[in-house]
Formats: sequence, C-alpha cells, structure tokens
Amino acid sequence: MRFAKAHACGNDFLVVEGPCDPNLAKKLCARNTGIGADGVEFLEMTGALSGRIRLANADGSIAEISGNGTRCVAAWIAHEQKAAAGDIVTLDTDAGPRAARIVEAGATLFRIATGMDIPAVSQTQVTLADKTVVYGIQVSMGNPHFVIVVNDENFRAHSRGWHELGREICFHKQFPQQTNVEFVRLIRADEIEIRIFERGVGPTTSSGTGTCACAAATIAHCGGKSPLTVHAPGGSQSVEWAGIGAEMTLTGPAELIAAGEVLLG
Repeated sequence: MRFAKAHACGNDFLVVEGPCDPNLAKKLCARNTGIGADGVEFLEMTGALSGRIRLANADGSIAEISGNGTRCVAAWIAHEQKAAAGDIVTLDTDAGPRAARIVEAGATLFRIATGMDIPAVSQTQVTLADKTVVYGIQVSMGNPHFVIVVNDENFRAHSRGWHELGREICFHKQFPQQTNVEFVRLIRADEIEIRIFERGVGPTTSSGTGTCACAAATIAHCGGKSPLTVHAPGGSQSVEWAGIGAEMTLTGPAELIAAGEVLLG
C-alpha cells in the first residue's frame, strides 16, 4: 500500500488514499513496529486539487479534523499536482470543508494558509477527582478544546505539570468524547506560547486546531491581538481572527518527509 508522510511543526501524519480504517491507522502509527505518526489522513480525491479526508488518530479513534493534518494533505496534493503559490486545495473533513491556499511552494516545504471556520468560544470549568476546580475556556474548532491560561514558564497549573493535568481533563467525565487540552502563556498581546495534550495522541509538538483554539481564547478573553503568533515546541504558526462570529485563518508550514510503500501482512 502506498503512503506519504509529512509533518507540520513536528506534528506528523501519514497520507493514505482509500477509505478510513482505524485498525490500520493504529498499526501504521506505531513508533517502533509501524511507520510512526500522530495520525493517518485517509484521502479520497474528488478533483485535481480537491478531496475528502478522514483522520484516525494514533490510538485508532476518529477525530473530526486536524488543522496540521489538513495542511499536510494539502501539501502532498500540491506536490503531486505541481500546484503553485496562489492555488487553493479544497478538502472536505468531518468538520466541514476547508480551503488551503498555497502561500509558498518548494520542492518539499510548503507554507499554507487554511480557512478554519468560525470558532465557538465560552468560559467553563471542570472539577477534578481531588475537588480542584479548573477554570478554562472551551473552544470548538469543529473539534473540542479546553484551554487553560497559565503564568508559569513550565506551564504548571494547580500544582501539577501540564502533562498530568492535561491527561485528567482530556478523559474527564464532563467530556464523554474526550477533549483536546491546551495550556497558553501570554508573552505579549500579539504573541503566545502553548503546550498541547491532544485527544487520541497525548502530548504533541504542535496542533493546528489547538493553535487556533488558544488564539481564540486569548483574543476573546485575554486581550490578544490579531494577527497572533503562536509558539509550540515544534515551531510557530500565525492566526488571523477578527473576533466572535468571524472565520479564522491559520498559516503555517507543512513539510513532506517521505513517500513509498508499506508491506501489509
């Protein structure tokens, strides 16, 4: 079976043409016994620069959308179709259609601006097992996010490391379908730093929808300004958003790593 592999700020995905297969995704994503990835984008082409994608996470669960994964697929299609700057790749996802405009096109490295639809933002809270109340900002980017604003450079909150706190909130009974959890630290009005505990994966170096969710939370509730630069461990992305009721645009890199065949036993 043929596959391609790409990453966006270290958040890596496999692109496989064909119907979504969660069990296959688990095998392919295994870091030691498979190819290794955070998820598989199953692609069915519908035109030269258009297609339908479904995302299966590394654990086999289905996600509505990945901003970085969508960008990786757009980069692969752009590479295969020799698309140039200004061309638009349209991809239907479980969260609706997304238009990815090629900003820069290289041999393997692309910069892409993707329309990410209109975020839904609200303040909320969860009560942990030890009765600690965690206040956060709930954001829907077509998939669920719980954003926690922190002041600590190590992203600790409520006397816990972000890995530990992120995991408990991700699997909290308040979120029966689980939720992505992000921790955001304001550097200045137009710049933030984040950490991500991704549903179905765990800690990740980057997340496109997570970047958007943190930007939405910061601009809506913390005095953030658009365009907003968002730094994650794997790299930086830029978010443009006029505020509640407006569509958000995410711009960032996508790099093709490999293309080849996987042997299926």
